Amino acid sequence: MMVEMSIGSLQLLFLCILTAVPANGQLQTGFISIDCGAPANFKYVDLDTGISYESDGAYTDTGTNRNISSDYAYPNNPNLPQPLSDLRSFPQGNKNCYTLRPAAGNASLYLIRASFFYANYDGLNDPPQFDLYLDANLWLTVKFSNTSDVVTSETVSFASSKAIYVCLVNIGAGVPFISALELRPLNSSTYDSEYGKSASLLLYQRLNVGSTKGSGRYTDDIYDRIWAPYVSSSWEAINTSLAVNTNENGYKAPPEVIQTAARSQNASKPLELRWTSSNASDQFFVYLYFAEVEQLQRNVSRKFNISWNGSQISGPFSPRYLYTATISNSKALVGGERRIVIYKTADSALPPILNAVEIYKARLLDELLTNSEDVNALFSVKTTYQIKKNWVGDPCGPKKYPWEGLACNYGSSIPPQIIYLNLSSSKLNGAITAALVELSSLESLDLSNNSLTGPVPEFLEELKNLKYLNLRGNNLSGAVPKALLERLNAGLLTLSVDEQNLCGSASCKRKKGIIIPIVSSLSSVMALCAALVVLWKLRRKWKSGTGSPNEEGRYLASEKRHFTYPEVVSMTNNFQTVIGKGGFGDVYLGIMNEGTQVAVKMLSASSSQGLREFRTEAELLMRIHHKNLASFIGYCDESNKMVLIYEYLAKGNLKNYLSDGDSRSLSWESRLRIAIDAAQGLEYLHHGCKPPIVHRDVKTANILLSESMEAKIADFGLSKVIPSDGLSNMTTSVVGTTGYLDPEYYISRKLNEKSDVYSFGIVLLELITGQPAIIKAEMPVHILEWVSPFIQRGDILDLVDQRLQGDFDESSARRAVEIATACAASTSLHRPTMGYVLPELKHCLEMELSRGLERTPGPRDEAISTTVSTSSPEIQSTNFDSMSAISPR
Repeated sequence: MMVEMSIGSLQLLFLCILTAVPANGQLQTGFISIDCGAPANFKYVDLDTGISYESDGAYTDTGTNRNISSDYAYPNNPNLPQPLSDLRSFPQGNKNCYTLRPAAGNASLYLIRASFFYANYDGLNDPPQFDLYLDANLWLTVKFSNTSDVVTSETVSFASSKAIYVCLVNIGAGVPFISALELRPLNSSTYDSEYGKSASLLLYQRLNVGSTKGSGRYTDDIYDRIWAPYVSSSWEAINTSLAVNTNENGYKAPPEVIQTAARSQNASKPLELRWTSSNASDQFFVYLYFAEVEQLQRNVSRKFNISWNGSQISGPFSPRYLYTATISNSKALVGGERRIVIYKTADSALPPILNAVEIYKARLLDELLTNSEDVNALFSVKTTYQIKKNWVGDPCGPKKYPWEGLACNYGSSIPPQIIYLNLSSSKLNGAITAALVELSSLESLDLSNNSLTGPVPEFLEELKNLKYLNLRGNNLSGAVPKALLERLNAGLLTLSVDEQNLCGSASCKRKKGIIIPIVSSLSSVMALCAALVVLWKLRRKWKSGTGSPNEEGRYLASEKRHFTYPEVVSMTNNFQTVIGKGGFGDVYLGIMNEGTQVAVKMLSASSSQGLREFRTEAELLMRIHHKNLASFIGYCDESNKMVLIYEYLAKGNLKNYLSDGDSRSLSWESRLRIAIDAAQGLEYLHHGCKPPIVHRDVKTANILLSESMEAKIADFGLSKVIPSDGLSNMTTSVVGTTGYLDPEYYISRKLNEKSDVYSFGIVLLELITGQPAIIKAEMPVHILEWVSPFIQRGDILDLVDQRLQGDFDESSARRAVEIATACAASTSLHRPTMGYVLPELKHCLEMELSRGLERTPGPRDEAISTTVSTSSPEIQSTNFDSMSAISPR
């Protein structure tokens, strides 16, 4: 009577195709049946199922068609279903998607089935592991037990838009692939749950009870479900050859399924279903099918109740003869034990029966699809400019995988909206498209370094939230529209354009080759003249050999203010107060004329860094804008004095703060918030900038803290801009700080964003433990080596900084350790990206905040989203009992 079920058993469900009878084509209305990896424009009727399949070219434009190994194919495997004989793999990009546009459109209910048959197609004998997403929400992590394993998964979900996205995500454990993808329209009144459209249902098991050799797929199942035959050893199968009416409810189970049933061999015993699940909090919805298949004598009744873990949930109920009824739970079934019992009532003469059952696990849909107007606008932009980017699936979702060059604003109850769009160096041609106006929440737009022509359009003024606009490096003509200049003068907009757009051609004489960003009020002729003088001085200096142009052949020209050396001396009171020291030189406290405090970093004559690092940092700071990166105010470069001026961050750097042993010790919540801030800054550098930027010197000394304890990354002198096509294999000289330096980068000299991830992992361990990266002792110890014994013992309480005195959520801390050790893996392949790390850290914070303790909300409580993923597709849980020691290299 016990039914042991697992997702792996779904392999049987798909293989039940083999003896199916061809389906009635009329019942395939609305079906989408895709043989992934089939030749282009190929269509066929599958001989096993009678279902019409087509190739996937109309649904995805990425990936590579592959055939499975001949060892697993026909004729060695004569019963192999045709859709499983080939597949499409996705070796390029983190996220690749299929776009399904069902005829019924949005707000309709669908069953979607995905099938995967590895069959050693790549000759590696190493099945991959990857994530499957439905729209913006995780569907499942696809795992294989061996090379011949078939993984099939079904989900029932409402479509929230006219397009449904099924996306495969590379989590660093092999190349994703898919063999078949099928969509079946359902009656929207079926498979209801308390969550309605805010949850999908993941199939856990579907059983044709009383059948021992059913085909699995049936011609009269209008939903093309796959039913696994099942009879318990303690049950007795019964059946009828008479027609059974299955049309009285929307579930419409096929008559052949309902014609079979089972009852207990012992008439006094109930029917019992049990199953297991790895997560005690899993929520289930069960759909039980009943029809009387025995013609009962008069005054003989079959009546029963249904219970869940001992509590009655339905009944009493008597099934009608040859008529189907479906009983389901409207509230989710939750509990450590999972047991459904169907037991006869006291006045029942006969034991209960069961004809079929479907069990689904609820998966809440935490992430919404991007605002539809933004989506339409982006697709119009993509079409207009024929953009060659991996812009697939939903633009903002999942949160971990937004489109390249995008940043979005996420709310808990409203669709995400695009606030940042970077199309710099994207080979755009023609006029600036009016579709951009539909991105109503856009705050930053970068169209620089393309071949755009025509005027700077007045419709850009309609972007009322726009704060940053970069149009440099194009072939635009005419003047900047008056409305944009007014916003510029009011301090509402930062605007960068080429010199010819500063005014009309009839009233301006241009100096060839000089690019002038707009930096302040154009009504001030003096300010403009001052900027020209600065550029003239810089050009003379570089021509004389004391300077050089940057990598793009342009001379350093800043949107920020150029300060004279006397001004620097004045604001620092003759360099009176040193507030820090780094590789560049001393950092001094400065006070500007209006009273604003600033940090003034001056290049020391003895510094190992010089003009190149100065230019690198200045150039980068001019183009990057993020709340978790130290804001750049200006620079000085005259009389062999090189100075960079930043915003002043009152709390100093994280290194000093952590090393302070007094009452300023950081709470666990504060440490997590600092980690999240730093992760957001790095994620922006890696994925929000084009081309991407690798910091190369992430460490606690370069993480600064504001008065409100907001963390910001600083010191970009060693940062490296990496071409988009060379992100994973760029060879460069090795720089960084001992203790934080990526061992793989040190050995191979090949740089990518995962080098920063390693350094961030060390920073996170410092936040967790309160220990420095290199722990001073008789023999200095690296922090990875120091934490290893604690992890082996599972001793999380002693691992976390003792100054916290145990005041933290242990699950939150344990997960943070897992994230840190994953980041600090010895090889970049096994490290997550910052896009993975960020939501994981937010989840750690949410666990800490949900401890249930009374607390006074802090000024930054609203800054952390509470709708975060509860599991990471890339970071695997650390086994604190069996994890081997970690040692630095």
